[in-house]
Amino acid sequence: MRRILLATIGSLGDLHPYIAIAQALARRGQQPLIATAPEYRAEVEREGVAFFPVGPGFAHFGDYRALMEKLFDVRRGTEFLVREIVMPHLRTSYTDLAKAAEGADLLVSHPLTVVLPLIAELRKLPWAATVLSPLSLMSAYDPPLIAGVEWLHRLRRLGRAPYRLVFALLKLVSRRWEAPLRELRRELGLPPARGPALLDGQFSARLNLALFDPHLAAPQPDWPANLRITGAPLHDGALGDDERRALGAFLADGEPPLVFALGSSAVWVAGDFWNLAVEAAQRLRRRALLVTGRDTPPRLAAGLPAGIRAVPYVPYSQVFPRALAVIHQAGIGTLSQALRSGRPQLIVPFAFDQPDNARRAAALGLARVLPLKNLGARSLADELGALLESASYAEGAARIARELATVNGAERAADALLTYGSG
Repeated sequence: MRRILLATIGSLGDLHPYIAIAQALARRGQQPLIATAPEYRAEVEREGVAFFPVGPGFAHFGDYRALMEKLFDVRRGTEFLVREIVMPHLRTSYTDLAKAAEGADLLVSHPLTVVLPLIAELRKLPWAATVLSPLSLMSAYDPPLIAGVEWLHRLRRLGRAPYRLVFALLKLVSRRWEAPLRELRRELGLPPARGPALLDGQFSARLNLALFDPHLAAPQPDWPANLRITGAPLHDGALGDDERRALGAFLADGEPPLVFALGSSAVWVAGDFWNLAVEAAQRLRRRALLVTGRDTPPRLAAGLPAGIRAVPYVPYSQVFPRALAVIHQAGIGTLSQALRSGRPQLIVPFAFDQPDNARRAAALGLARVLPLKNLGARSLADELGALLESASYAEGAARIARELATVNGAERAADALLTYGSG
C-alpha cells in the first residue's frame, strides 16, 4: 500500500478530478490523501477520502463574492490570483503540505500548488504534475485562446513565432510575480528553478498527467516530456432523497429542458445571466432548468414562469444527458460532463481557460460559442435557435459521447501514478 498525496487549490472544478483519482487509487488498495482548502473537508471526507487542510482557506480573503469578482476580472484576475492569493501565503502552504507529505510515497501537484515540488526536491520524493486543461500547456504549435487578448489568436496564421514571443513575455512577467517563491527556495537551500513555477517549472521531469479528454488537444512537439493525456477524471456529488424526487418529477413533466449551468465559480459573477436565460427560454417556448449555485438569486427563488425551475445544485451526469441542450461556461469540469452527455452545447465563456475550452469544443462540431460581451436575451435565444435547428450539432455531440464512453480518466490517471510509484 502506497501513501499518495494529491494537492490542489481552487474551485470544485479543481477538486473533483482529484477526488475521482483518489477513489480510483483506493479501489486499487492504495492510501490516497487530498490536501486542499479547509472548506472542502466535508466534501472530501464524504467520499471516503482522507483529508488534510492547507491554509489559509477562502475565509481568510473575506467576502467570497467579492473575491470571485476580483478573480474573474479578465485583465487583472490572473495577477490577483498569483500575487494576492498564492504568493503571500507560500509559507503557510509549505508548512501544511510538508506535514501532509510526511510518510508519503508519491506527491501529485496541481498547477497552483507551487510549493509541493519544493518538498519533493528536498525530501527526494517522487513527484507527478497534473494540468486540467490544454491552456496550461502553452503550446506554440497549438496556441491557446487567452481570455482578454482573444485577438492574439488570429496571429496563429503567421506561424509559431508570435506565440513564442508572447510566451517569452509571460515568463518575464511570471518571474516578477514569483519573487517570493524564489526567496523561499533560497531559504530552503534549494538551487534556482529552471523556469517560472507557473509555466515551465510546474512540470515534473518524470510524469505529467493531462487530466482532460484527448478530443480537446493532440500531443504537440513543445509539450512537456513524459506527459500522458488521461481523459477527464469525473466526480459528481449527490442529491438528497427529496431533491432527487423533485428533479425527477420536473424532468418527467414535459419535453427535455434547456439546462443552464455555470459551474461553481462563475455563478458568483453571473450578473443578469439567469434572467436572460429565463427570457431566452420563454422566447423559444422551451422548458429550462437553471443550476444557480448555492447562492440562488432571490429574484429566482421568489418565483419563475411555468416550465422553468432553478436549483442550487444537481449532479451534471444526471441532468445533462436529459437536456435538450446544455448552456454552460466551459469550465473544464463542466465541459467534460457536457461532452459525455451527447447533447449539443451553447457556451458562454467568462474567463481563465474557458474561452480556449469553448473554442476547442466548437471545433468538434457540437457547440456554438456566444462571447460574454454579446450576451443578451435576444442573442441567447438566437444562438440557441441556431443550435437546435441544425442536426449537425446533435450528431457531433452524440459521436463524441460515444467515443468518450470508454475513456475513464480517473482509472487511467491512477494506473499511471501507480506505474510511476512502483518504478
